[in-house]
Amino acid sequence: MRAAEALHVEVLQLDAGLEPLAYAYDGDAGADLRARIGLTLAPGHRALVPTGVALALPPGWAGFVHPRSGLAARHGITVLNAPGVVDSGYRGEIQVNLINTDARESFTISRGDRIAQLVIQRVEPVVFEHVESLTSTQRGESGHGSSGGFDTGRAPQREGK
Repeated sequence: MRAAEALHVEVLQLDAGLEPLAYAYDGDAGADLRARIGLTLAPGHRALVPTGVALALPPGWAGFVHPRSGLAARHGITVLNAPGVVDSGYRGEIQVNLINTDARESFTISRGDRIAQLVIQRVEPVVFEHVESLTSTQRGESGHGSSGGFDTGRAPQREGK
């Protein structure tokens, strides 16, 4: 996509000592968010980590803060409320709610480390219409595990069996 066709988003760099918000490679979906501070996350602990970045997203757009796959796979570090949502009206510093899911080892984050990725997406406005009942579907009210992908302690209901 040419730059003229791309969404232009104002970025306020709150810490001149950090690399600016950017994509690592052309075509990446997520831009790298970096830690503004250094800290150590003990096993099972969480911390709200500032990134030194604030955005002005236009209405109809939102930012979604996703975990970095390498941190999750190698160290058990993930975003606790994944994905974190940055609403278009928010103008404060983006902070990432990180958690160390490893049961044995602490993990140290240094200032400037890439800790999460920010994906900007269009979000459609919705008008909620409150009704007395909903239209029926084949799935109905079947929830967690109803398609057999999650062990609920009961056998999944399958069509024709």
